[in-house]
Amino acid sequence: MNTKKTTTLLLTTLTLTLLVSGCKKTPPAPPPPPPKPAETTLAPPPAAPPSIQRFLIEPPSIQRGQSATLTWSVQNATQVTIDNGVGAVPVNGTQTVSPASSVTYTLVARGAGGERTSTARITVTAPPAPPPPAPPVSKPGRTLQERLSTEVNDVYFDYDQYDVREDARAAMTRNAEAIKGILRDFPSAVIQIEGHCDERGSAEYNLGLGDRRGTSAKDFLTQLGVAADKLRVISYGKEKPQCTDATEDCYQKNRRAHFVPAQ
Repeated sequence: MNTKKTTTLLLTTLTLTLLVSGCKKTPPAPPPPPPKPAETTLAPPPAAPPSIQRFLIEPPSIQRGQSATLTWSVQNATQVTIDNGVGAVPVNGTQTVSPASSVTYTLVARGAGGERTSTARITVTAPPAPPPPAPPVSKPGRTLQERLSTEVNDVYFDYDQYDVREDARAAMTRNAEAIKGILRDFPSAVIQIEGHCDERGSAEYNLGLGDRRGTSAKDFLTQLGVAADKLRVISYGKEKPQCTDATEDCYQKNRRAHFVPAQ
């Protein structure tokens, strides 16, 4: 009897367990994991373009026959060229050039990233003309006094006059050219113009007249290009006559301007 009750109790317990289990809902299955993202391949970055850091020519101006220096510096380039006879060059360097005329040099830098150019111009000028030939030197042994006495003539004046008369102007023009040549050969020389008079009149009057005659000759020469500071005037009046006869011909010889080295 006890065995029967035990069996009945077990059956009842099992039935209740099954009933309880049947009343519970079965939980849903978990969702599947998301798909892994597809792996992508990144493209390599573009190559950097060439960069011309420096391209110049020094000096920028020369005379024909002289030289100048091209200087350049380039980055990110596999090929560098310079036109006008230079050709292919390294990415950094210098080159001496001697163009015969003005020219513009063009540098071209090429690489995986493209191409870049830069220019440098040089101006070529003609050399200056050669200096003129040196003036002929005086003959050996000829002194300043000898040059004046042989190349510069006395100039004569009318009675009681000090203006350079018409017939003396040609002689004074020749004197001016001769004196300029003499001063080129004797650059430190100073030429003295002596004013003279004939014996008529007082000594004081003739000193003034002789000074005016010398000054008139000086003014004429300076107008023709003789430097004024190379000419000095002195009057002797009637104190140093060239001729002592009391004749008009002798008087004329004494009314003069005479040229000598200044003391």
